[in-house]
Amino acid sequence: MHTAAIRLGLRENLGQFSLLVLVNAFVGAMVGLERSILPAIAEQEFQIAARAAILSFIVVFGITKALTNYFAGRLSDRYGRKHVLVAGWLVAAPVPFILMWAPDWNWIVGANVLLGVSQGLTWSTTVIMKIDLVGPKQRGLAMGLNEFAGYFAVAGSALATGWLAAHFGLRPEPFYLGGAYVVLGLLLSALAVRETRHHVAHEVRAHHAGDETESPSQGEIFRRTSLTDRNLSSVSQAGLVNNLNDGMAWGLFPLVFAAAGMTLAQIGTLAAIYPAVWGLTQIFTGALSDRIGRKQLIVWGMWVQAAGIVVTARATDFLGFGLGAVLLGVGTAMVYPTLLAAIGDVAHPVWRASAVGVYRLWRDLGYAVGALLAGFTADLFGLAAAVWLVAGLTFLSGVIAAVRMTETLSRRADV
Repeated sequence: MHTAAIRLGLRENLGQFSLLVLVNAFVGAMVGLERSILPAIAEQEFQIAARAAILSFIVVFGITKALTNYFAGRLSDRYGRKHVLVAGWLVAAPVPFILMWAPDWNWIVGANVLLGVSQGLTWSTTVIMKIDLVGPKQRGLAMGLNEFAGYFAVAGSALATGWLAAHFGLRPEPFYLGGAYVVLGLLLSALAVRETRHHVAHEVRAHHAGDETESPSQGEIFRRTSLTDRNLSSVSQAGLVNNLNDGMAWGLFPLVFAAAGMTLAQIGTLAAIYPAVWGLTQIFTGALSDRIGRKQLIVWGMWVQAAGIVVTARATDFLGFGLGAVLLGVGTAMVYPTLLAAIGDVAHPVWRASAVGVYRLWRDLGYAVGALLAGFTADLFGLAAAVWLVAGLTFLSGVIAAVRMTETLSRRADV
């Protein structure tokens, strides 16, 4: 593509942007396959009683996805975004079939290693490519649309697998959907998605002409994003705690609902409400962050999440659990696209993909931390204690962001 033809903006790149939104919907749907029924499979088919053992699939998913996120940013800078995206779909191909026919729980855990690698490659790359395309002006809206597509698809897939499990059994029928997701995602990524690295060079010339363009070392990028930059490190800790509570919700909430007498169909519905609200609301919160800034949405979003977890801990019926899920979804929607937009605000385009990778490393380690912490706490002190502990940590994360962060939305976005 000739550089003269390159333009930044959502409207200017609507075709490719929309295609990437659709691809990320299939990425999210792959996670939704497991969202409502894997804990039931662990208990009913493999007779696993320990909460920590049941949550092992989330631990390996979180660790592998987190590590892959880190390398996905670097690989996309070196080899191109599209190649990394296609590779992620190839890694995902065996997952639905392993989930269908796994003879023991270790196979399920192994499938989640592959799923974590695939998600790290595919989701990270769609995020980076959308940031490349839109430039600085509509970064929040772009991330809201990206995360909407992914998490609304998580919800739809969780609802569908819960319904299929209630009508046809836990395996294999609910996982037939996964085969379709892989085929469609791979074909679109390989045949229709175009490379976006040239948009980065254009953004540097248009918006950062006077800046230092030499990229810091990978070690320096890691230190800035993790510790030394007040804004980047605040974003990273908030992302980690956000996914810590999501890992708890993924693994423990179905058990909490079952203990309260909810049916499998009701559990599937409740498992879908949270990511559905999260996914849909992100369209508005991402765009809102472009207008009012990032910090207050991040801080209040963490506190609304904590409130949702508290409501769930105190609930005893479907309505109460549903209200908790709605609050958790709204709070997560306030935070999720805004954190990614803040990374884009602070990191220079030359090393932005690597910074996104470091942030997503910490964020998705939250899955593993949350699953381990919630699982061991539940085994030692009960389900309620685990839920209350995660609520407290989520509130504390909002306090840290309130104290450490400054507003990151730049006036340069209006140029």
